[in-house]
Amino acid sequence: MTIVQFQYILAVAQYKNFSVAAEKCFVTQPTLSMQVQRLEEELDVLIFDRSKKPVRVTEIGEKILKQAESIVNESERIKSLIAQHKGFIGGRFRLGIIPTIAPTLLPMFLNNFTKKYPKVELKVEEMATRECIRELNEGSLDVAIVATPLGEKNLIERVLYEEPFVAYIPNERYHLKEKQKIKVSDLKLHDMLMLQDGHCFRDSVLNLCQELAHQEKGKGLPVEIKSGSFETLIRLSNEGMGMTLLPYLHTLNLGEKEIKNLHYFEDPAPAREVSLLYHNHELKINIINALHEVIAGVVRGAITFHDLHIIDPILKKKSKK
Repeated sequence: MTIVQFQYILAVAQYKNFSVAAEKCFVTQPTLSMQVQRLEEELDVLIFDRSKKPVRVTEIGEKILKQAESIVNESERIKSLIAQHKGFIGGRFRLGIIPTIAPTLLPMFLNNFTKKYPKVELKVEEMATRECIRELNEGSLDVAIVATPLGEKNLIERVLYEEPFVAYIPNERYHLKEKQKIKVSDLKLHDMLMLQDGHCFRDSVLNLCQELAHQEKGKGLPVEIKSGSFETLIRLSNEGMGMTLLPYLHTLNLGEKEIKNLHYFEDPAPAREVSLLYHNHELKINIINALHEVIAGVVRGAITFHDLHIIDPILKKKSKK
């Protein structure tokens, strides 16, 4: 039995196809098939049922795959331990990021990071917060960019920045349209367009408006959009269907017409905390440190000093001294 053989069977199980698995492992299909067959012969069991299309994992194969995944992960941890000891920044690194952060933050830092650290084999995937937590605990994800605090046992939250909410109010009929600065108490939940269930930004807005929701009990829910797109909310808002709240960094990409519809909150503005989330046993801390440095740098560089003072938790702490 070899770690390479375990990697091959994990790939076949993932893609349910020997040819695709071979392509993903950068070997020929006959080479991969031969190694899988040798492992099956050594163990004297069939890991895959090849008579089915797509290929299916056998009952004993499921148990073997579980152990194989654990062994491969531990072998990667040994490599990470050596890399950390040598100060090397490189190797495979899997990053999860929630959908309400990905569209604005990824274009800001991804190119800079890959150019600065070309030896990092970075794989980025959008996923929900719950999914990030599960995969971090399982060891299949190295780090996640999520809204915090979460208070998850064994997971470390390392704050990147604080991002205020900004109100988007294009319709003249709303009572807040003429106000330069608004208060949370000015909001009416029934007028609010929100993302679908499962998005943490929606949960943040609902938490923000808990008292308002209680006051408006019986008036029904606002329009619920089966989309994770802030662009959809903006377009519907422009059509007069309601107002919405946007994360601050998303507003940096708006056009002149949309910018006129933005309304900022009085201090202290409601905000979400955005952090790197990783397991306390994570050994790829060199890459995590590099990622934190790059993201913090590009966020600071993308905005004015005045706005930086609003969202940067480090500067906020300094200003209180």
